[in-house]
Amino acid sequence: MLHTIALLLTMGTLAVAPVWAQERGEAARGRLGRADAPLLSPGEVIRMLDTYAIVQAQETLQLTDAQYGQFVVRLKNLQDTRRRSQQARNRIVHDLRRLAGPQATQTDENAIRTSLRALRAHDDKAPLEIRQTYDALDEVLDARQQARFRIFEERLEARKLDLLMRARQGAARGGRQ
Repeated sequence: MLHTIALLLTMGTLAVAPVWAQERGEAARGRLGRADAPLLSPGEVIRMLDTYAIVQAQETLQLTDAQYGQFVVRLKNLQDTRRRSQQARNRIVHDLRRLAGPQATQTDENAIRTSLRALRAHDDKAPLEIRQTYDALDEVLDARQQARFRIFEERLEARKLDLLMRARQGAARGGRQ
């Protein structure tokens, strides 16, 4: 029952999002000259992919209704933990780029060292946090479901990359027209 409701919500979100994005992005699309392609913000795309992952994981893992609620909460926690970790790392690398990159006009060795220590500390801490969220997720799943989840994640990442490549190819074709 719960998975049916989630599927219906996802389908509704996926069906309405392009229309909503189209209404929101008309002016920007006019600048790009692409009236046929709705624009979505990165946050909207992420939310859609997260929702898609939840629905597909439920089907792939054959979760029971009893597992589903806990699984969704813990999967969202995993997604959020990964996202926060990547954003934190990106901020530190951005600081390093600002401090030591080709555009840096002055070199502040102490600031660079501080950022390098922060990056090292982040790179030591982040995998542990992600491991803890995996452990919490695994508590809800049996061994077979855990294995299927790891396989599912690999397939999902490959699919995301494929979609990204298609989007870039489509944008390149659109720019040449």
